[in-house]
Amino acid sequence: MTSSAAGSNRSTAVPPSRKHHEKPSAPPEPPDTSPKQLWKLRLRPDDDSLPRDWWFASTAIPLLAATTGPLANVMSIAALITYWRNNYNPDYPGVDAYSSGFPDPRWCIALNAASLVCGFAGNIFLLFNFTRRVRYIIALPATVVLWYFATCTRPEQTYSQGYWHAVIAAVLYLLSSTALMMNMLGYCLGHYPRHFELSDEQRNLILQTMMFFIWLAGGAGVFAKVEPGWQYVDALYFCDVTILTVGFGDFHPLTDVSRGLVFPYSVGGIIILGLIVSSIRKFAQEISRDNIFKPAAEKRRVRMIDRSVTTTVELEQRQADQTATCLRLTPFLRSPATVRHASRRRTFRNATGLVPLVRSRHQKLLLLQEEKDRFDAMRDIQRKTSNLKKYSALTMSVIAFGLLWCVGAVGFWRAEQHTQSLTYFQALYFCYVSLLTIGYGDLSPSSNSGKPFFIVWSLIAVPTMTILISDMGDTVIASFKRGTFTLADWTVLPKAGRWRSLLERHPWLLHGLQNKTKATEEGEGGAQRFPIGPSDEDEQPPPPTLDQIAELDKLDQHALARKLGLAIRQIAHDLRAESLKEYSYEEWAMYTHLIRFSRMSRAELEEEEEEQGLIKWDWIGEDSPMLAEQSESEWLLDRLCESLDRYLRRQNLQHHRRATVSRRSSV
Repeated sequence: MTSSAAGSNRSTAVPPSRKHHEKPSAPPEPPDTSPKQLWKLRLRPDDDSLPRDWWFASTAIPLLAATTGPLANVMSIAALITYWRNNYNPDYPGVDAYSSGFPDPRWCIALNAASLVCGFAGNIFLLFNFTRRVRYIIALPATVVLWYFATCTRPEQTYSQGYWHAVIAAVLYLLSSTALMMNMLGYCLGHYPRHFELSDEQRNLILQTMMFFIWLAGGAGVFAKVEPGWQYVDALYFCDVTILTVGFGDFHPLTDVSRGLVFPYSVGGIIILGLIVSSIRKFAQEISRDNIFKPAAEKRRVRMIDRSVTTTVELEQRQADQTATCLRLTPFLRSPATVRHASRRRTFRNATGLVPLVRSRHQKLLLLQEEKDRFDAMRDIQRKTSNLKKYSALTMSVIAFGLLWCVGAVGFWRAEQHTQSLTYFQALYFCYVSLLTIGYGDLSPSSNSGKPFFIVWSLIAVPTMTILISDMGDTVIASFKRGTFTLADWTVLPKAGRWRSLLERHPWLLHGLQNKTKATEEGEGGAQRFPIGPSDEDEQPPPPTLDQIAELDKLDQHALARKLGLAIRQIAHDLRAESLKEYSYEEWAMYTHLIRFSRMSRAELEEEEEEQGLIKWDWIGEDSPMLAEQSESEWLLDRLCESLDRYLRRQNLQHHRRATVSRRSSV
């Protein structure tokens, strides 16, 4: 028992003579059976450092609302300037394409205008929230209320394109305002602060979305003006089909002016759309990396640490404690001869440069193998996380593609059933042709409800298809390219060095061919031959072995400095490669030894870590270089250059000291 525990027992002990004089203790309080408060408001300030959760509600929902709000505004504009009631042509009864509208009552126009104003005001308050011009507690409720007011458009039930644009705008306003209420709920419950910092991709996505819908709505106004017989909703549909490069052919320019406007308008719209797709993909990668993949990798790393026997630092401490215990407890080891022998014992660094008390080369190789196991475990975590990132993105894109394809087919089937007698299979065919932007033109939306639905559906579906193709580039297309290259290497277009690698895997075959070639050259009189292919100096050096790494401590400072320069040259060469290189443990061990050989005293070492970066880590620890944001080549190049800087400064300091001593001796 420790002294503190004994003291606590003495302080709580009661003499026997006083036990019967003590008052009985109060009965325990009954447990609290009152209902718990489920909704407790906890408003957090902007600068708190508490952890954040509900990441989808805090980040994704405001950005989704900021991108769907302008689309709803465009639909509201189309609903405002288009008649909501149509009369069928007696010659074509029941055909929406030949129906004509007639004026709506004034109260309907006023209500629609109020809806549009509320929608614009809601967008403005949402932007003020992003830029912190208006407080969150004011801006977001104002956006929600205004967008709810924008949904309240209820005229007589008609089936013109303007009416369906109004319905879609009301649905978008309703969904966006409801989603923002979830964002407010998370803030009120204390899951995140009221503001968040917009990244460059998030800011670009908001600005590009606004620019795209301004381009779409403005272009529709211009084409409706220059094309005779086109209403604004028809021009809006034409602009959407043009920018998405679908081109059904049901609407096409009829005048030279509109044909000339197609040139700049289509190019500008396609560029803006491409920027939006790129920003969406980068935003999805950013938010999934920070909230899904990094936590998954961290969980695997923590589980690996729990299963690990000890860390590298603990190994060093254990070796130091064992040596100190032997020197302290064994009488024979306390003898002067033994102490002198221990003081002469060589102490050197391990592969990571952490100064353990290792006496033999065998012990150092064991420590290297221990670190290699931890390195391989972290590399396995890294690869599993990379595969999870690639295939989860592909899976989500495939699911989104399938939903937009099948659910969109249901919408077009119901919208076009009474005008074109469209079946569900034909609707599937139409959606597939539209998703791939083929646009044969044999099927196209012709009903008053089908065209507005196609505008919204295509603006979501076609970028989704583009993102799916991009995600396939890292998985399916990359596998196909590797298979194609492998087939070419072994058939009609062999790559230089392919047969060499095969022969190196079968040494008996390589030696046989070399002996045969040597005998042939000797039979020809040893004629001098010109070298073919890269010289030996240009070939990459083989990776070091653990035995070679264990012998690095025998080199002096100047030899290590020369190796440091060669290593910097090699890393710079790796940075110019097309794909990022992953280094083996042996290469990492050699490079980390070159990083650490130039270190100074402990105080100077801590100062260097604060100024320039880490030079001491554990492979599966939180400071592992394999968890850095940089690539491995970039990280190593930074650390090696810092090591070179330390070495040069130390050499300069030593030169200055020698010069000072020389001057004093001369005096």
